Amino acid sequence: MAGGGMVADKGGARAELYEHRITSYFVFACIVAALGGSLFGYDLGVSGGVTSMDYFLKEFFPKVYRRKQEHLKETDYCKYDNQILTLFTSSLYFAALVSTFFASHVTRKSGRRTSILWGAVSFFVGAIFNAGAQNVVMLIIGRCLLGVGIGFGNQAVPLYLSEMAPAKIRGAVNQLFQLTTCLGIFIANFINNATQKYTWGWRLSLGLATVPAILMFTGGLFLPETPNSLVEQGRLEEGRMVLEKVRGTKNIEAEFQDLVEASEAAKAIKHPFRNLLKRKNRPQLIIGALGIPAFQQLTGMNSVLFYAPVIFQSLGFGSDGSLWSSTITSGTLVVATFISMAFVDKFGRRVFFLEAGTEMIICMVAVAVTLALKFGQGVELPKGIGIFLVIIICIFVLAYGRSWGPLGWLVPSELFPLETRSAGQSIVVCVNMLFTALVAQCFLVSLCHLRYSIFLLFAALIVIMSCFIFFLLPETKQTPIEEIHLLWEKHWFWKSYCAHEDQSEKTGMKPLQLV
Repeated sequence: MAGGGMVADKGGARAELYEHRITSYFVFACIVAALGGSLFGYDLGVSGGVTSMDYFLKEFFPKVYRRKQEHLKETDYCKYDNQILTLFTSSLYFAALVSTFFASHVTRKSGRRTSILWGAVSFFVGAIFNAGAQNVVMLIIGRCLLGVGIGFGNQAVPLYLSEMAPAKIRGAVNQLFQLTTCLGIFIANFINNATQKYTWGWRLSLGLATVPAILMFTGGLFLPETPNSLVEQGRLEEGRMVLEKVRGTKNIEAEFQDLVEASEAAKAIKHPFRNLLKRKNRPQLIIGALGIPAFQQLTGMNSVLFYAPVIFQSLGFGSDGSLWSSTITSGTLVVATFISMAFVDKFGRRVFFLEAGTEMIICMVAVAVTLALKFGQGVELPKGIGIFLVIIICIFVLAYGRSWGPLGWLVPSELFPLETRSAGQSIVVCVNMLFTALVAQCFLVSLCHLRYSIFLLFAALIVIMSCFIFFLLPETKQTPIEEIHLLWEKHWFWKSYCAHEDQSEKTGMKPLQLV
């Protein structure tokens, strides 16, 4: 376990001795690193809009284009049901899934900054491939390169922000990643609105992904490495200097000593992925690495983000109306992120998860009931019903944007001790991308076959994940990142795992494994 969170012979809990001021150096580092979220967000926003553009469909998916124009009865839910079209979206996430394991090695051995730079380069090349694509194969290759970039960025950026931030504002700082993600989505929707009328518009939309990649790479050249990573690499004096600069004080001895002790514990771990399977790391594995990243995608939100223009077109909005409706929802997501940044360190993670989860359940049920009564017979929805659906989806987005969206990245980045942090974040990204890809690949065919019931399915899943948070996740607000493990020792369920592990270490006995 990390030294900073130890008691007795393993080091003390010294959070009360930490000091910090907000410095311009710290602000610059966090803003530049957070640009990694704009890569993810721009792609989320642009891909859904492009797949609804007529000129794009004519060139690469003519069958889908013809089906879209026919407006046959009983096909309202099925207009975009094409597995190659959805592979255009999901291939990125399968590539990100694989690349995150390489990113873990780079992040641990060479630092968070190096992974951020590699991510920017790969994303830039992928955007060039997509903008110049002449066939579906080139599109998929470009999407895979984008996925590698996102795999590296999503691996490194949440860790970077959590390690740079003082404990008292870690929630708000980490959510800069979510904020830039949402801004990327929002800007992408505006770009799609402007380009969709031109035959080459989809190329411009895809090609402009090079802009955030260039910004991220250029800024990354001047980015400092995190003190945690520098200490982990044995660069102690450099780590002390960076810590003094980002904290704005010379009085960093308590926090620095915690980092050194955490690093010493980390060096004893030769196989961090295998270490994640130990009984003492069971809470981090189940909650941080598996549960939260999987559940984040099963809320149904990414289905809305991927296919918002497609969904709104299928629900009877015109081409312009669908893109503007998706712009409204992405704007709502930005507002929600500001709300979360302002209050997550005051009210805590659990409150946002549970309160917003209740709203999301109600919204999914309302959408399902509305569609069951008013949609599916080849007739466009009345204007009033359409406006109602946009409002309900905006409320859903507002709830997600202050809970599962930002917290799905924040909470896992807080939970792992230094010795398993990069490995744990790789599992987080891997699971997140796996479920993102599966949802992207399956949503349109599910919409076709389940129809309005798909939204009831999402509602049921949100009930399950809310119970998961209520019973298993302790509150982590304002707890130093190297002392998170103390929360497990006090938790009603997880304390037995920690106590058993401590006892086994003292007696030299091998701990029992969870069956």
